[in-house]
Amino acid sequence: MSLCKLARVSRSGYYEWLTRSESKRAKENRCLLVAIKSSYNENRQAYGAIRIKRDLTKQGHTCSKNRVARLMSKNGLKSVHRAKYKPQTTKSDHKYNVSPNIIAQDFEATCSNQKWGCDISYIKTNEGWLYLAIVMDFYSRQIVGFEMSNRMHAELCCTALNKACLRRSPPAELIHHSDRGVQYASLPYRKMLQSHEFIQSMSRKGNCYDNSMVESFFHTLKVELVYRKKYETRLEAKQDITDYIYNFYNSKRMHSSLDYMSPMEFENVNQLAA
Repeated sequence: MSLCKLARVSRSGYYEWLTRSESKRAKENRCLLVAIKSSYNENRQAYGAIRIKRDLTKQGHTCSKNRVARLMSKNGLKSVHRAKYKPQTTKSDHKYNVSPNIIAQDFEATCSNQKWGCDISYIKTNEGWLYLAIVMDFYSRQIVGFEMSNRMHAELCCTALNKACLRRSPPAELIHHSDRGVQYASLPYRKMLQSHEFIQSMSRKGNCYDNSMVESFFHTLKVELVYRKKYETRLEAKQDITDYIYNFYNSKRMHSSLDYMSPMEFENVNQLAA
């Protein structure tokens, strides 16, 4: 029995279907898929349908989120999975004094260099742990300073802060927030804060959400980059993380809280509007 009989169509109808030209919608979807794949790969395969739709809109494409999601699903384009954020607590048993929690989970800032947040995280390599200390500007979520080392000591955090100060020239009375870790409570670090006339704020003991914005960055970094790699050396990890921060997170990665702008774009737009 022929395929035409099985499908209950005429032979002439079958050949007409074979030679029929591609529909306008199919052509549009084919062109749109090229743009979707380009955005998906340029953004490190970290974007889902919402961010890709925003990226395509910036490029001049007209499409809905549902259409983008449908084409991505059909073609196996999946963003990296982001599990619900669960911040980690910090061990704060040390002999140093701790500062009051001035921030009190009020991370909102009206301009850059008003509130900074700091913390340390760690990355696994075959050579051992690599420790990353960062300084974030809460206004734009931009990482304004960072340093990496094979040791988690006060010097690591001092160097990250010094880089941030050299880059941004912040004013006195900037609020500096961190957890109660020994590095941030140490005398060398406190002296550095005093030399810049910063106001020190520290999270409450055992409250893991008091520094959640910085912890959230570490979660994003690990899900979008670190967990997808196996680093042989600390140098390899350093290079990869530096590239991620400078060439993706700060300059390109969209944040829903910044109206889907990158940290640098958000600062530039608001400086022009001021």
